[in-house]
Parts: sequence; C-alpha cells; structure tokens
Amino acid sequence: MLYSEGFYKYVIGFIRGFCPTNLKKLILEENVGGFDLLVRTALGVLAIIALAMNLVKSSPLKWVVAVIAFTGLFTSIMRHCSPYVILGINTAKK
Repeated sequence: MLYSEGFYKYVIGFIRGFCPTNLKKLILEENVGGFDLLVRTALGVLAIIALAMNLVKSSPLKWVVAVIAFTGLFTSIMRHCSPYVILGINTAKK
C-alpha cells in the first residue's frame, strides 16, 4: 500500500469538508472565540485606521490591507472561519 491509513483518513476528512451535506457546518457554525476573536477584531480595526489615515502608500499594499481589514472584521462579526472548519480548529467555547 502506497499511502498510510492516517493519510487516507486525512484526505477523506478534507474532502468531506467541501461536501454539500456539511454546508451548514462549513458556513454557519461558530468556531471563533476568545483571544482569537479579540486579535481578529483588533487587526481589522487597525487596518481600517491605517487606510483611513492614508498610512499605506503603495496601491497593491492598500488592497492587501483592505483584505486584512475585511476578513478580520467579517470573521469576528460572524464568529466563523471556514479554513478552521477544514482544518478542524475550534476556539469558541462549547
């Protein structure tokens, strides 16, 4: 056998993360909380302040900072991070 059993289970779990039957879990389940939530919010707010005060001079870099601001604030408001679902990470309290 070329691949080990653990690798096979990892690949199947990764594929199941994209399965339509797990769509509710992939999109709606809260999995961000605690310190992680605080860091996401702080980075989003700091990125917006940097853009508003024109601290970022380069145009491509402004887009990167804007994406950081959007994802930081969006994931903290929704309390959900899709890559966390795929990787099996959950920082929210049960």
